[in-house]
Parts: sequence; C-alpha cells; structure tokens
Amino acid sequence: MKVILLEDVKSLGKKGQIVNVSDGYARNMILPKKLGVEATSKNLNDLKLRKANEEKVAQENLDAAKAFAEELSTKEVILTLKVGEGGRTFGSVSSKEISEAAKKQLNLDIDKKKLQLENPIRNLGVTNVPVRLHPKVTGSLKVWVKEA
Repeated sequence: MKVILLEDVKSLGKKGQIVNVSDGYARNMILPKKLGVEATSKNLNDLKLRKANEEKVAQENLDAAKAFAEELSTKEVILTLKVGEGGRTFGSVSSKEISEAAKKQLNLDIDKKKLQLENPIRNLGVTNVPVRLHPKVTGSLKVWVKEA
C-alpha cells in the first residue's frame, strides 16, 4: 500500500514522502497513529498543492531577504567608545550593542544572533558586519566606531 507520510517516521522516511509499506503495517501502525494517509489521487493532489505553496512561500522569503540585504548595504550605524592614551579603546562593541543601535538609529529590527561577528569590535573606524538574513542570503552593515 502506498502511504503519504504526515510526520517523519524513523525507519521509513521524511514528512511529505510517498512510501510503499505492507497493508498490515499501514492499517495497524501508520493510519491509526496519524503518521500518514493512504496515497489516493485526492491526497496526492493535496500534497502537490501543499509543496507548490511551500515553494512559493520559500521563494517570497528569499526575495524579501535579498531586498533587505540591498537596503542594508546602504545603511550605517554609529557607535562610540571611550579611548585612552595612544588611541587604545576601553571595552568593545558586541553584536547586542550593534543590534540596539540599529533599532534606535535606523528603525531596523536586526536580531543579534543574525550578526556574524567573529570577535567584538575593539578598534575605531569602519567595520563591515555580515548579517545572515536567510540561509542563502548574507547582507552587510557598516558600523562606525568613533571616539566618545
């Protein structure tokens, strides 16, 4: 019997897959536990429509992330640090501070977890901070660190 899986089944397959199982396994295990439905023409058509809708939504999210990355590349955030003798900075700028400054200065809600800082910024000047907006899209935000 062909079955469309509604959830991941460990030794069988992933959600949305069409698998061939024995009739008894389908009647006694898959169907009663709502792990899958019989692969009738109606259910196959529903699956096809659902997959097409998911692809459309994923493409819209990708396009929105690309547009936001374009917009982000023209923006810049200005932060200040205390500086001692010889231009040495006291402290550093973290992704949390950059996120808060972007919210205040640019009205952009950027999650601090999306900022890809390897190390906190400890020097004055301009730093391009990569921002992961989508698994396939990474934008860049200019961060100016100036003397307080």
